[in-house]
Amino acid sequence: MPAHAPDPHAPGVPDHDTLDPLERERAHLAASRTALRAMRHDVESLDIRNVTANWVNAEVLQRQIDARIEALADLADTPLFFGRLDYTDFPSSPGSSAAPDAPAAPEDGTPEAARYYIGRRHVHDADGDPMVVDWRAPVSQPFYRASKKDPQGVGLRRRFGYTGGELTAYEDERLSDPDEAEKASALLKREIERPRVGPMRDIVATIQPEQDEIVRTGVDGTVCVQGAPGTGKTAVGLHRVAYLLYAHRERLARTGTLVIGPNRSFLRYIEQVLPALGELAVRQATVEDLVTEATGVEVRGTDDPEAARIKGDARMAEVLRRAVRSGVTMPAEPCVVVRGSRRWRVPAYELEEIVRELLERGIRYGAAREALPQRVAHAVLTRMERSGEAPDDRVQDAVARNAAVKALVKAVWPEVDPVRLVLRLLSDDGFLAECSEGILTEEERKTILWTKPPRGVRSAKWSAADAVLIDEAADLVRRTPSLGHVVLDEAQDLSPMQYRAVGRRCTTGSATVLGDLAQGTTPWATASWAEALSHLGKPDAAVEELTRGFRVPREVIAYASRLLPHIAPGLSEATSIRDAAGSLRVRAVAVEELDGAVVDACREALEREGSISLIAADARVPALAAALDAAGIPHLAPGTETDADARLTLVPATLAKGLEYDHVVLDEPAAVVDGEPDERTGLRRLYVCLTRAVSGLTVVHAAPLPEPLRDGGDA
Repeated sequence: MPAHAPDPHAPGVPDHDTLDPLERERAHLAASRTALRAMRHDVESLDIRNVTANWVNAEVLQRQIDARIEALADLADTPLFFGRLDYTDFPSSPGSSAAPDAPAAPEDGTPEAARYYIGRRHVHDADGDPMVVDWRAPVSQPFYRASKKDPQGVGLRRRFGYTGGELTAYEDERLSDPDEAEKASALLKREIERPRVGPMRDIVATIQPEQDEIVRTGVDGTVCVQGAPGTGKTAVGLHRVAYLLYAHRERLARTGTLVIGPNRSFLRYIEQVLPALGELAVRQATVEDLVTEATGVEVRGTDDPEAARIKGDARMAEVLRRAVRSGVTMPAEPCVVVRGSRRWRVPAYELEEIVRELLERGIRYGAAREALPQRVAHAVLTRMERSGEAPDDRVQDAVARNAAVKALVKAVWPEVDPVRLVLRLLSDDGFLAECSEGILTEEERKTILWTKPPRGVRSAKWSAADAVLIDEAADLVRRTPSLGHVVLDEAQDLSPMQYRAVGRRCTTGSATVLGDLAQGTTPWATASWAEALSHLGKPDAAVEELTRGFRVPREVIAYASRLLPHIAPGLSEATSIRDAAGSLRVRAVAVEELDGAVVDACREALEREGSISLIAADARVPALAAALDAAGIPHLAPGTETDADARLTLVPATLAKGLEYDHVVLDEPAAVVDGEPDERTGLRRLYVCLTRAVSGLTVVHAAPLPEPLRDGGDA
């Protein structure tokens, strides 16, 4: 796009020099990069030898310095700034804590004070004046939200275009000029459509007003985003955690943040985004990672879909609660404590009252077990006081450690090992029946019982659903530590018990829940966000819906949306702002020609720029890999970074969720549907696969298409 010079006399455009505008912006970029290098050099030059009291302090400080040095790295392929705001009305309190990256207005009131370059991180010059303002600063917000109707004090908004890291173009919007018509940004459209190479790239420049509003929601609020394909759900989640770390860094540094994705391929895909947003230290994990790390079990087994569904049902929480408490028994004998020459007797009925009171309070099993000896000791101290003694807290602690009290606790409230408890529950028919009476049917109990119980914990082939049960049991015994903020992506596929596992990790914090009910591809996929948020422990969370797509072409999303009445009839149909004529091709071929036709479609896609994906039913992947190898076409696994020599990724349908590619070749839709346990889940899986393309989709099939897709597309 050709650059054009703004009118130097237009309101809010303080251009007074005679340099070419594009050259001036390039000069500012070069100066900003130099300033960033100087900032890093200043940190690298710090000498801490004489400012730390001991080696521990020195180690902590050095780690902080190392993290700062890493944060000040200049990412060559990521624009240091992507926009500029020229204010007609100077932002309120520009130097205050409300706008930490904004410069203070100089006393002479020069118009340069109203200009802000918006980028991925703050950069200042040698005098401390900002050259680039962090995109998360309050003063940057109008870059995303200002409009002709609500300019928010902005006279001119400038967007920059880059090619290979070089600033090559800019585009202006004069928001304060009533004679200039409102128009869509060509640079923004080009940025959205820019071919991809490697994992998910920097997306901060493309955030839209409705997305930015969600991104900047306060840290205390949990928000759920229902988003159709291409509406930027993942972008919103990643920007939100980056924004919260900027706005509440000290708080979240103490409490922690976490991004949870559906699988490791997806996490590898997004892992490079956060550094480009200005953040480096955000942990990423799957639900399986969380529960196996917490419980210490190794997932080596799998469940059939029905067993996994039952184990993931919220009713299992009550089954486990009963199992954990099943060992508690009422005292049958008094407790006699000997101290010196005196014997203090607490009768059985009073001990039973103490035990029942602890049970009724509903506190965690381990906490109640620790409270029991103190309660018994208190009963003894009451008797001592009645006899004229004056015991203190030290006496109570000594009584609580008395052998008779310890024996009582061991007999009445035995210790519980969560792993062994779940092992017994899934191995012992009688114990499971006792704990699930009135909750599970006999048929459901048979479904989840192991047909050949393992000899012990180490030999057990735990499934992912078993690990979640152990995690639940562990939390019933000891509280799971809570984080400050959790981002949960592709949340529609979680079971109720998995939601509970995530919810335990943000009980005192907040969450950002991202998903699309239409893309639920597990037999236990959630039916509604209200239900899911209830299991998460956040029933009052705000639910926002994104239906305007930016990445999937209109022709492609319209084709995929034919499935919506069959898979999620209550959802609004997604729309797209992007027209891309010829972006959809549907080719029917003979069965014996299928593999060759798919390879040919991949060759055609590789003639275009950007990333290419071949998506196929899992069972078809080996045959297609062999066909690609025979044709001499290199291909990669999901999550692997592409390069000039290998731009094609072969993706099993079960791993396609959350990924996106410039051009997608979809093999045999009927096989994708047939690869799932039921038709609705299969059609949902197909919906996911159809919506991974950013520029073009080619569907190749030999079997008849699923009924909703027939009579559409080009032959």
